[in-house]
Amino acid sequence: MSERPFFRQPWVWVTAAVLAASAAGIGLWARQALRSRQGTSDERPLEGMQRFGAVPDFSFTERSGREVRLAELLEKVWVADFIYTNCPDTCPLQTAQMKSLHDEFAAENDLRFVSITVDPARDTPPALLEYAVRFKADPQRWLFLTGDKETIYELAQEGFHLAVAELPQQSNREPSAATHAHSPRFVLIDRKAQIRGYYQAMDKQVVARLRRDLKNLLRSGE
Repeated sequence: MSERPFFRQPWVWVTAAVLAASAAGIGLWARQALRSRQGTSDERPLEGMQRFGAVPDFSFTERSGREVRLAELLEKVWVADFIYTNCPDTCPLQTAQMKSLHDEFAAENDLRFVSITVDPARDTPPALLEYAVRFKADPQRWLFLTGDKETIYELAQEGFHLAVAELPQQSNREPSAATHAHSPRFVLIDRKAQIRGYYQAMDKQVVARLRRDLKNLLRSGE
């Protein structure tokens, strides 16, 4: 039997659907935010600090094995993203960028970084610990969280308004191939758990804006 063309592979369509859903969801929130800001002429709504809703409560397990709830992050500014440790594409770049922010803002006691796995079946606390050690992540300042898959996906989709999906299994899939599709955006959250911005982790100019917004948010006390 001949091999299916690339564009007819099921995982291609799932990935495309996830990316389209992510763009549509973020676009909707951007339009809502613009409507709430009367008189604004900002044409880049995702690149400045706004309010995109509150992060709902959650309870996950950190790489150390301890429970982490949203309450621990209240009164802190934090940057969140969704990754998985076996990710072959965006995750290594996301984590490298997060590491750069982690090091640059090492003196900020009110700042936290939070990476949440989308592959909890494999990303157990020991697996996340090994991954965190590889990037020399400060356990007090950079949290790596895992938990129930459905709860994580609900938080990503309903709480952070980001797309995530597990790709269909295929018998001929390479061991190093992607198993999950997820948004590569960083999310900036203020001290009241309000989402203030979304930033494409793959774009250096956008990450530079995240640095600027981080500094402003830390200074503002919001």
